[in-house]
Amino acid sequence: MPLTLRRGRNLRPFRRRKAALLASAVSVCLLAAAAPAEPLGVGDRLFPTLGNPGYDVASYDLSFTYSGKNDKPLRAVTTIDAWTTTGLDRLNLDFAHGTVESVEVDGRPAAFAGAGEDLVITPDRPLPRGSWTRITVKHTSDPVSAKGRDGGWVRTTDGLAMANQADAAHLVFPCNDHPSDKAMFTIRVTAPNEYTAVANGLPTGAERVGPATTWTYRTQHPMATELAQVSVGRSAVVRRKGPHGLPVRDVVPSADRKALEPWLAKTPDQIAWLESKVGSYPFETYGLLMAQASTGFELETQTLSLFEKDIFTKPGYPAWYVDSIMVHELSHQWFGDSVSPRTWSDAWLNEGHATWYESLYAQEKSKRPMVDRMKAAYGASDRWRADGGPPARPKPPAPGQKISIFRPNIYDGAALVLYALRQEIGTRAFERLERDWVREHRDSTATTAEFVRLASSVAGRDLTGFLQPWLYGEKTPPMPGHPDWKSDRSAKESKRDKRGKKGGPGWE
Repeated sequence: MPLTLRRGRNLRPFRRRKAALLASAVSVCLLAAAAPAEPLGVGDRLFPTLGNPGYDVASYDLSFTYSGKNDKPLRAVTTIDAWTTTGLDRLNLDFAHGTVESVEVDGRPAAFAGAGEDLVITPDRPLPRGSWTRITVKHTSDPVSAKGRDGGWVRTTDGLAMANQADAAHLVFPCNDHPSDKAMFTIRVTAPNEYTAVANGLPTGAERVGPATTWTYRTQHPMATELAQVSVGRSAVVRRKGPHGLPVRDVVPSADRKALEPWLAKTPDQIAWLESKVGSYPFETYGLLMAQASTGFELETQTLSLFEKDIFTKPGYPAWYVDSIMVHELSHQWFGDSVSPRTWSDAWLNEGHATWYESLYAQEKSKRPMVDRMKAAYGASDRWRADGGPPARPKPPAPGQKISIFRPNIYDGAALVLYALRQEIGTRAFERLERDWVREHRDSTATTAEFVRLASSVAGRDLTGFLQPWLYGEKTPPMPGHPDWKSDRSAKESKRDKRGKKGGPGWE
């Protein structure tokens, strides 16, 4: 569904203001008409139109009103506080799946237009470099899937949840939709009283007025837009204490609370296990959101990881495997959420580390040797590189399949890079590197080059020559300590086998 712009309405609430202000707004509209709006981006290699230059978002204030019906758009208001990093006559936000009713910049009406998947805003006066500005957008947020797009709102059997990775937050709310621009979030959800709303961060209040309740949550650490989460449903919120008194809260369908409790009870010990590996948990709370939905993936939304409920309640998955998937998403709170990728090509740092600790947990708790998994990954690595690119330079997503960057090359293929690094520098240095990495880049973003530099510093020698082929090579280098390991098929053979075949669905 394309962005709908109600230009005829954006000045109605302000008609009683001074004639001079109206004249100024009209002149801005004429200027906007003279210079066509254009989509922008921050130049990400995989998602070139995501994000926008010229400003740095400090905070989002999101307000959603849910009617109780999943086929109707939510009424919404998004308020963004940002610093300008250059002088701006216009600014762009990513937004592609809703109706914009009005826009204000610093309390004054602003002209707006759609361009591609951008909302282009023209303030009534230029914004100088280094100025603090507030942008308020009144809009709708549509839970009906955008044609040909995955992500954004996920419709569950009893409400809604979010799955915004990698490029879908702007299907829900206007934003600077790139992980390089993290910000604080306040999220308000108004829903009928029979529903419970939960979002990232900690609750700050629930106000009941007549038939509806407004729930408010705030983060205490900056967050990338792709990690935003809102759950609205007929849910139970199950609370317990984690290590050091950490508030742990899980969101589950009320009818399934008792059946799910044995799984929920595992989380505190899993947090403690990860703290023993990489240091203290980086956020103010954690928990699982078990949604009654079929997504085909689980997702590390910050402080409230999204899971399909069925993986816990239906037979078919061994308990050790479900445990390891829980640890995978929990690991992301350090790797991907607290330390976010500077660009989407750096996503191997998220998924490789989460796969590493998933596998290490299975080894220590369920006697599933990591070396067996890594040997199997080595055998498939050349094929994965041919299909999806090397771990730190994944191939761009297929048209209409933007989540297809999540292929095996950045999961087990990237964990294989970490295994090779541990083989090269030794276990003690590797464990120190992991702790230093999450401590030095906490609440920030980081790049592959920064990881290589830190690894070199910890090892006491330049590892660029060693890691370059592991991260960027078309062929998988020899594995230190395992000269007998072989790839089962060369990159050339894999490419030949794929000729004439259509690409399949992406990995998540």
